[in-house]
This record gives sequence, structure tokens and C-alpha cells, in this order.
Amino acid sequence: MTEPAQTVPPPSGPPDPVALLGTLVAFDTVSDRSNLPLIDWAEAYCRGHGAAVERVPDPTGRKAALLVSVGPFETRPGYVLSGHSDVVPAEGQPWSSDPFVLREAGGRLYGRGTSDMKGFLAVCLALLPEMVAADLATPIHLAISYDEEVGCLGVRPLIARMLERVPRPLGCFVGEPTGMDVVVGHKGKSAARLTFRGRASHSALAPQGVNAVEYAARFIEHVRLSAETIARDGARDLLYDVPHTTGLSSVVRGGTALNIVPDTCSVAFEYRAIGADDAAALAAAAIGYATGTLAPLMRAGDPACGVDVEPLIDYPGLDTDPEAEIVTLAKRLAGRNGHAKVSYGTEGGLFERLGGVPAVVIGPGSIARAHRADEYVTRDELEACAGFVRRLIRTCTTGSASSFRGALPV
Repeated sequence: MTEPAQTVPPPSGPPDPVALLGTLVAFDTVSDRSNLPLIDWAEAYCRGHGAAVERVPDPTGRKAALLVSVGPFETRPGYVLSGHSDVVPAEGQPWSSDPFVLREAGGRLYGRGTSDMKGFLAVCLALLPEMVAADLATPIHLAISYDEEVGCLGVRPLIARMLERVPRPLGCFVGEPTGMDVVVGHKGKSAARLTFRGRASHSALAPQGVNAVEYAARFIEHVRLSAETIARDGARDLLYDVPHTTGLSSVVRGGTALNIVPDTCSVAFEYRAIGADDAAALAAAAIGYATGTLAPLMRAGDPACGVDVEPLIDYPGLDTDPEAEIVTLAKRLAGRNGHAKVSYGTEGGLFERLGGVPAVVIGPGSIARAHRADEYVTRDELEACAGFVRRLIRTCTTGSASSFRGALPV
């Protein structure tokens, strides 16, 4: 029999991950909105429990990231627990209840962001008092970013400020939903939108026009052929479901009527690259074909024609050595023997690329539930994550975390 649904009450008494998750879910932090109400609350909460907190605002003043530090962070390198505060929209999805009110049924906690990834943040915040009380020998940082869902934008200034403020961390645990499996890699992504500007004419006088759709089609074919070449001859990484770099054009808009030579056509395209390849370099080469080969041909028909480029998303992949200390530590903290790579992107590659901080991805929930109606995380998954963080606290309390070897402290 299905258990009746109940609304999870706001937190009271000692910090509890489920209660804190209810608080976090109630903040509507869809990426096109301000996250400051959540950040204001989290900053006050962390300061109230004795942690050092630094706010990193964005240029508009509408959003901010937080760097929360516990232990001897000014003099010793530590570990980062990283999570993003933003979520994807819920509008237009068939939710069974208000997506911004946490609801529990059958051990499942429903709400927007529960898996991706406010469940992880709730666990970290709930255990913050234990971090403060533990007299850490190795510091622990909580990095709360913004705009991950639209290109990992907010973590970039956060990493820069972190490196100014504290010694370079020993490693980073990115709490995206993996079912607490240890993920050592994901593909990098680079995407852009090209707008081909042609010249309109009546289709009966087609040679007098410059057909933007036809030039866009030539670009699409270029991307397709490059992707085919990579799939046939390129590097392989068998830990991925699709074991090679991919490229495709996905959104095309152009033309107004059958009897008009189209004067504009836009194409959105992307490359997703395994560690052996560089998505940004592949995208740049495709853009170079459009601007260096196609655009001059268009301008030969009319000097006003050309190609406009709008970058969309660009983040590096993650490709952590499975033998790295951060991976060994993650496996022991999680009680796992294996590791995996995933198809979705995270902030992990930016910690490595921008900060020189090795990273793994590990967190409660499932990516299969993210971005969908009735997204949920389970109590058991939150408890497993809490066990992971508690074991990290114990490891950092022993003073041995900077060179993690041997048995896990209990």
C-alpha cells in the first residue's frame, strides 16, 4: 500500500538533512532568477554555526556564490565539497504536487532539485556543526555556486576567489547525483549558435539572392562529416556509453516562405569530447570553416552578408586518473571498489582546469530523475551521503588526509 504523502516541515532543533532539504527546495532558484534569498539564508546559517564564509557576487548583483570554510583553512590545504544552488525550470512539466514544496511518500522526497543537487547541499549543511566541533587538522570547504545549469558560470569566479583565499585544495568532491558511485570523468562540451546572414529575393529570381539556409546546410554537413570521422578514426574511452567524441547540429531556424530566398538561418551545434580530445578546439575549427570559408563566399554575392557567432556553453571535461589519491579516498569513504564515467557535465572539470584541483563526482540521487517532473531523492540516499561526509570529517580530524593511505578511520 502506498504511504500517504506529507509535506516536510521546516527545520527545527538540531540540523536534519531532510528538514534542510525542505528549506532549500522552497527557494525558487531556477537559473534565470536570483539565488540571493537562498544565499542569504545559507550564509546566516553557516556563520551561525561558526564557519568562515565568503560571498562571491556576480557582476549584476543578482546572484552570488558562497565559500564556506572550517578548520585551519588559512594555512593548510583541504578538501572541497562542491554543489550548485540553481535548478532547471519546472513549468510545463506534469508534477503531482508543488515542485517547490518538499513532499515525502514511501521514503521518497519529491521536489525540484532534490536529486540535482540540493540533496547534497542539505547533507553538507546538516553536518556543518559536526565539522566545526571536530577540531579538523585538514580543512573542509563547502563551495555553493550558481548558474551551473546554464554553463557552469558561477563556479569560475568562485574557484578564482578560493585560490586567492586558501591554499590550493587537495581535492574536490562534486555532489552531482551518482547514487554515491565514484565518477572520475565526464565529457567536455562546447556549443555555439551561428547565424548566416544572406540576401532575400523572390524565388523566381533565386540567383539574385544569397541563400542563408543553403550555407547553413553546408555548415551542418561539415559538422556531420567531422563527427563521422571522429567516430570512425578517433580515440576511444570504453568507460563511456558512447565511447568517442561526438558532434552534431541540433536546432535550425530559417526561411519565411516557400517563394522567398531566405536571408537568415541560425544553427546551434555542439561537440562533446572525451579526455583525448578538446571540445572547444573542435568547435573553434567548425566556426573557422563558417567564418573563413563560407562567409567570404556569401560576401561575394553581397558584402553585407556573413556569419555571426554566439557562444552558448563551454566547459572542460573531467578525466581524473583512477589511481589519484582523491579517487582512492572517495572509494574508501563511499565503500566502493569501482569507478565510472558519465555522459552529463559537471563543475568538476573546471576545478581541475582552472584550479589544478583533482576532482571526483559523487552524490546522492540519480541523474535519471533530474530535470523531470516528480524529481526525488530517497532518505536512504541522503543517509549514505551523510555517512560519506562523516567519514571525511573523521579522516580530516586524524590529520592524515593530506596523504590518504591505509584503513579508513571509523
